[in-house]
Amino acid sequence: MAAPMSLVVEFGGGAELLFDGIKKHQVTLPCQPEPWDIRNLLKWIKQNLLKERPELFIQGDTVRPGILVLINDADWELMGELDYKLQNQDNVVFISTLHGG
Repeated sequence: MAAPMSLVVEFGGGAELLFDGIKKHQVTLPCQPEPWDIRNLLKWIKQNLLKERPELFIQGDTVRPGILVLINDADWELMGELDYKLQNQDNVVFISTLHGG
């Protein structure tokens, strides 16, 4: 059983507007049978942090195109994307690169 995990989850580039305008969240993920990965984190974020317009953040089981994801300041594409196994004290940042005009 995976122990509870403490993370920092941040939103920027306008994505924070979907989360009550709060950019930085200190979160504790609960125990669960399998290790936490980004796929499970996204489900948790949708259920627990996302306040409005989920279609602007989530598409299927991943983030929408145009949202940059960084794990400990590294592009998630280098870390295994949805399959990255989260570690205690990881910093996960979601930055929207899409801006209205």
